[in-house]
Amino acid sequence: MNGTEVETKLITLNPATEEILKEYEIMTKEKIHECVKNAREAFSEWKKDIHKRSDFLYAFANEFRKNKEILAKTATQEMGKAIKESRSEVDKCAWTIEYFADNGEVFASEEVINTDARKSIVTYEPLGVIGSIMPWNFPYWQALRFAAPSLMVGNTIILKPASATMQCGIEIENIFRKAGVLDGIFQTLIGNSSIAETLIDSNINAVTFTGSVPVGAKVAMRATSQLKKTVLELGGSDPFIVCEDADIEKTSTGAVKGRFINCGQSCIASKRFIVVRSVAKEFIERFVQKTEKLKIGDPLSDDTDIGPLVNAKSLNNMESLVTDSVREGAEIITGGERAYSKGFYYRPTIMKNVSPKMNIAKEEVFGPIAPIITVGDENEAVNIANDSKYGLGASIWTQDLDRAEKLSRAVESGIVTVNNVVVSDPRVPFGGIKNSGFGRELSRFGMLEFVNIKSIRFYDQLIRNHHVE
Repeated sequence: MNGTEVETKLITLNPATEEILKEYEIMTKEKIHECVKNAREAFSEWKKDIHKRSDFLYAFANEFRKNKEILAKTATQEMGKAIKESRSEVDKCAWTIEYFADNGEVFASEEVINTDARKSIVTYEPLGVIGSIMPWNFPYWQALRFAAPSLMVGNTIILKPASATMQCGIEIENIFRKAGVLDGIFQTLIGNSSIAETLIDSNINAVTFTGSVPVGAKVAMRATSQLKKTVLELGGSDPFIVCEDADIEKTSTGAVKGRFINCGQSCIASKRFIVVRSVAKEFIERFVQKTEKLKIGDPLSDDTDIGPLVNAKSLNNMESLVTDSVREGAEIITGGERAYSKGFYYRPTIMKNVSPKMNIAKEEVFGPIAPIITVGDENEAVNIANDSKYGLGASIWTQDLDRAEKLSRAVESGIVTVNNVVVSDPRVPFGGIKNSGFGRELSRFGMLEFVNIKSIRFYDQLIRNHHVE
């Protein structure tokens, strides 16, 4: 296709079989603007009654659970994650929707402040129509962890899902309709990355984006040039710090879970294993033993742990990273090769003798590769952890809670978890610093990202003695 032609079709592939799943007609600009118009019209009614919004979200969560098997199979077929992980994703989405239905009214309640006025209040009013540009790795969770608080506070949403998981995005809108939610409240756009600019330039009020740093920077530039609020979640290279007093049995189990969830395709996956030398040998032995027990295969099978990567490009990237790292002196201790001739499968891989300067320890590795960096002590571990352009999450493994407190505050990231892997939770804020983005999702903080924080003061009489604005 040359540069003057406009794509009108979008095709999705099953990464396990490489077979075509479906072909879609890409929405026109006119259709996108019509969706935005519908969202704006729906907003005027939707924002009025928080109790009705809560009822609709409960209905959605109930309908989402009822359709769990269909939703899970759709996600697995489109992006390859193990079916048991897809089911868990559906459950977590339903729980989160209910959490904000339970707590949204409290989170958005106006506050009374004591000032020189007779009455001073702060209110939290929805901004309007929010454009949501989301990735493929957790196609339901990424969309709904933003949507739940934003809908509850009174915004309407237009979702632009990733091309690879188009049907997942469509299914979310279908469930909202089945739940009786009014037309225009949540709409899914059909199209590839080319329609994102149209969405940003349309009559929306704000943009939330989850994805790569280069694309996130472009989204932010385009949105903020039009004075539209933006929240970015741009992934990370999360350190997994193993201290000398760590419980190695629990730590090695956490390492497998933290690195290989979703075939390593998670922004908060453990990506750099920084291990104090005195426990490195034992940690590596157990990490390898447990990794080699993971079952690779058909992602629709209930006993599969590792499915394929999302596409051929990701598979080739993993091969290149491993090859380059070996050339630079790293050593493969398990994995390091494709698993099958068909499908985008790559074996879970652990590498040692990794230098912090290698690309595999600097870039965000979106696949099942675990680089191990050995250090002398915890201070060196923290220095290496912080010597990164990313700052999303970090996990620290130690049995000394005083040490845990000290290290947690020293690590430069938006999230720190001690003696467990990093996971998102609707009850606490989610987001990072540096190139991992800005703004927060989830919790009350996520809800307040897309509101007008309005202060109102009532006076009995004019105050005449002020001299500064």
